[in-house]
Amino acid sequence: MSRTDTPSNSPADQALFEHTDHPLLEGLNDPQRAAVMHAGAPLLVVAGAGSGKTRVLTRRIAWLITERKAHPGSILAITFTNKAAAEMKERVQELVGNRARIMWVSTFHSSCVRILRKEIDRLGFKSSFSIYDAADSKRLMTLVLRDLELDPKKYQPNAVLHWVSDQKNELRDPEDVTKEARNSFEEAYAKAYTHYQRRLREANALDFDDLIMTTVHLLQAFPDVRENYRRRFRHVLVDEYQDTNHAQYSLIQQLCGQSFEDGADADVAGERVEPSELMVVGDADQSIYAFRGADIRNILDFEQDFPDATTILLEQNYRSTQTILSAANSVIGNNRGRKPKRLWTDAGEGARIVGYVSDDEHDEARFVSQEIDTLVDDAGVRPADVAVFYRTNAQSRVFEEVFIRTGQPYKVVGGVRFYERKEVRDALAYLRLLVNADDEISLRRVLNTPKRGIGDRAEACVAALAERDRTTFWDALTRAADAPGLATRSLRNIEAFVAMIQELQSMVEAGERPDVILESVLERSGYLTELEASDDPQDGTRVENLAELVAVAREFAEDPQPGPSADPAEVEAGTVAVGLGDFLERVALVADADQIPDAPDGDDSGVVTLMTLHTAKGLEFPVVFLTGLEDGVFPHQRSLGDQPELEEERRLAYVGLTRAQKRLYVSRALVRSAWGAPSHNPASRFLDELPVDLVDWRRTAAEQTRWGRPDHTGGSARLGAPTEAGRRNFSSAALRADAAAKAKPAREIPSLAPGDRVLHDSFGMGTVVAVDGVAEKSVASIDFGSDGVKRLLLRYAPVEKL
Repeated sequence: MSRTDTPSNSPADQALFEHTDHPLLEGLNDPQRAAVMHAGAPLLVVAGAGSGKTRVLTRRIAWLITERKAHPGSILAITFTNKAAAEMKERVQELVGNRARIMWVSTFHSSCVRILRKEIDRLGFKSSFSIYDAADSKRLMTLVLRDLELDPKKYQPNAVLHWVSDQKNELRDPEDVTKEARNSFEEAYAKAYTHYQRRLREANALDFDDLIMTTVHLLQAFPDVRENYRRRFRHVLVDEYQDTNHAQYSLIQQLCGQSFEDGADADVAGERVEPSELMVVGDADQSIYAFRGADIRNILDFEQDFPDATTILLEQNYRSTQTILSAANSVIGNNRGRKPKRLWTDAGEGARIVGYVSDDEHDEARFVSQEIDTLVDDAGVRPADVAVFYRTNAQSRVFEEVFIRTGQPYKVVGGVRFYERKEVRDALAYLRLLVNADDEISLRRVLNTPKRGIGDRAEACVAALAERDRTTFWDALTRAADAPGLATRSLRNIEAFVAMIQELQSMVEAGERPDVILESVLERSGYLTELEASDDPQDGTRVENLAELVAVAREFAEDPQPGPSADPAEVEAGTVAVGLGDFLERVALVADADQIPDAPDGDDSGVVTLMTLHTAKGLEFPVVFLTGLEDGVFPHQRSLGDQPELEEERRLAYVGLTRAQKRLYVSRALVRSAWGAPSHNPASRFLDELPVDLVDWRRTAAEQTRWGRPDHTGGSARLGAPTEAGRRNFSSAALRADAAAKAKPAREIPSLAPGDRVLHDSFGMGTVVAVDGVAEKSVASIDFGSDGVKRLLLRYAPVEKL
């Protein structure tokens, strides 16, 4: 093992100095240059917070392509969020041009989806498999537990799913856990796992954990597939290596040819396949996802796994002031067994950290709001420059209440997400059904949504038919006339539903744009009509959300960037087809950190960001408020008696501190409501670990003044008046209207009548059979000969009258 902290006189370092004028090395410090130019042995880059690791990764990829003549398609770079992947690809493209487009730069899950779409038929799945998110998985597990007649109080879906997820992260399949079950409780869990996987297979679906586990099993079971990808990916780069779990760790082994037990593998012809060049980047001090199965040992033991590995340490920080870094160094230094690392910067000391002890959580939120107003008014800070961090999602409520009353523009990241709203999930379920008719969870979700006279009894009759004939629920629906006991009225409604779905499926098969298909779904299903006819103001909001989903689909359709499963040859040739499956894939892989709000067009002020510390990982803000610093809140109550968990909480504090660029605030409350009762928590031990000379306490526990004390009456007198910025920016509806006004206009609606001849971009020449609706709701039935009759929403359909 070799370690690079500062340059030595090694041949590699001599080469480093020979290239000092190279444009790709410009602006890099010596350790960064060494990481960019390294060749050969596995490389571990220990990248401290804000040390420019993204710059190192992108420059290294560019260096591989331009100086070492690596083919862009031989490079696999893995990150943890879609946003980070897009940023990395964009930066490399700026350095080397469009040839960077055929690299694989994506998340673990996206990479696995891309492999599985091509290879999963070997495991008996169709390539059109659905990807179940947490809500879909819970719904399926609820059905499984009900079918197994397990006590719902003893075996709750979330608990069982969490256990199943742990097994999948350890690559343990149902057979493994069934053999190892030691008591009736574990036997029940194993049985639920077995039935859950069977139901997933029947639905031609995978859940999120399956994406990685199935890929690993595929590569292990089929040597020809494994060697194909090993030969393809000669350079593998992994970001945030400290957050990998066992399944991700095993995936890297399989793809790199780095087998820690028996060295390099051989391909099916018996020829030796040399291991790919592996570079991992991470920081053990920022490992904060143990609750998701992340194993810090993966990075701590890297040098044991690879005895010939080179380690390069990046300690120079380009983000924060020295005051903030000294505070972070002081806190993380209390963790045992970590490798020494001290962040430093040449950007100067900067402002002292501001501390505040509030009377309760309302007073804490009021202080934060008032301080933001002062910074905006007096220090030239924009709301978008400010982030408020807390330990758990529940803590956001009081900040939201206070910010609403003071007119402070804000956005919660990681709370109830756009794609988790019912109307959005309903629309996506329709789309998933069109791509994968075997997806029973999506099918049963929309079967009677909106209500169309297909009740529980009719659904049960169809389910019985499917069970009797050992077929899918969709196949049974298409043969509903054979279902015993099904009422005539229900049969008619089912046949109408099946006809509608089949008509919409033809649009998918013809390669119609995702936004056009979505609009057709909303119109043909009656979903939009029902919402528009409602007097409930909430339904008006739901219509806006669906309009936003259509806008997302349109933006995707017009975005030339290829999806995760795009064929590299098509990418290189610029002939990538944008299909509905690609859109659903993109939506399924959206992460919390991809939701950070951008300023609306024409306004660079943006909004304040509220988020948990876990969501804040990888981000940076000029101003950070780190709140709720009380023992029992942060560090979390469950960690107080557990040393490994307490050290993870301290790493989380380190992450929070190092997100701040210029100003950092720390606060706590003397009293905080918990389960409706006041809770008196002591100050967080992390506050005691901050150097006393670096913190300016605006108010301490000893200063029991009456100023600003909450009146506990729910009144707003203590909250101050709404700001002008709040009045301008807070209305999300106004922002959406503004965005809609700037959106590209819809295509001109052609005036068609039966008998007219038309030309469609995808289907070619056709004859109009019928026209329904008027203006923006005009729908034409057009006979395209061999492609059949298609019903198209003329507002978006690429149709030209001849």
